[in-house]
Amino acid sequence: MVIIGQQAPAFACDAIVNGQIKHVTLADFNNQYKLLFFYPLNFTFVCPTELHALQAALPLFEARDTAVLAISVDSPYSHLSWLNTPKSTGGIEGISFPLLSDINKTMARSYGVLNETAGVALRGVFLLDKNNVVQHASINNLALGRNIDEFVRLVDALRHVETAGEVCPAGWHEGKKGMKATQEGLKTYFESAQ
Repeated sequence: MVIIGQQAPAFACDAIVNGQIKHVTLADFNNQYKLLFFYPLNFTFVCPTELHALQAALPLFEARDTAVLAISVDSPYSHLSWLNTPKSTGGIEGISFPLLSDINKTMARSYGVLNETAGVALRGVFLLDKNNVVQHASINNLALGRNIDEFVRLVDALRHVETAGEVCPAGWHEGKKGMKATQEGLKTYFESAQ
């Protein structure tokens, strides 16, 4: 089970990377932030909407040195087939980030998102820093799609914390004020917000 502030579970699996089946590991993405994006199953309904939204935001993640890795319990061959299916018919043609195959369900189990009854991953998202420490985790049930803008905001917040040495108050966005994690910092923050 994933715990915030601890090392993320390592993984090794087959994935579709640039249209080819390749073996990947978590270590392949060292020295980058990582957004691990679990989704239930290929050829379903909410999943393609989420993956296309991730693709639309991919330049934002890349500009923030963040690898986007989508993970489902499907085989790499199923991933390839879905990638070759047009968006207009429910496919994910045009998706360019890696699609990881968790066919043995080991990643979904180790990250605590496996729905044993359905045999698929819940909609889990994990933000890892460059040292593979888990900084954010969220899990939605199968029917609830996610807001990709929030994950961009969380990457910005993590980067701000690391570079400015400040914490990010509620609703913080890039360019807004952070605050020192002290009583004086809180007081200063509230005084400047008036």
